[in-house]
Amino acid sequence: MIIFGTKGYLYQLAILTLVCARCGNPAAHTLRKRVTKFTLFFVPLFPFSTKYTTQCTFCGAEQQVTREQAEQLQVQEAGGQAYGPAGQQPYQRP
Repeated sequence: MIIFGTKGYLYQLAILTLVCARCGNPAAHTLRKRVTKFTLFFVPLFPFSTKYTTQCTFCGAEQQVTREQAEQLQVQEAGGQAYGPAGQQPYQRP
């Protein structure tokens, strides 16, 4: 008998201030990485799916971003800049 399956892992990479594409409010967005791994006898062996998303903390809207966009957001967050992926605008204080 062989027991196999999948297990999901969720990593929070950064918290950014962006203008939400859905509600239009400048709010904190969490940048998350979701990794799904193949398991054999409950031991995770290798990842077969990786997805990156941003989620608005104001309205809860979640938007999928590419790996390149996620890396760019992390670099800009480390430098103090906040620019969103396509569909999201940076929040600029008046």
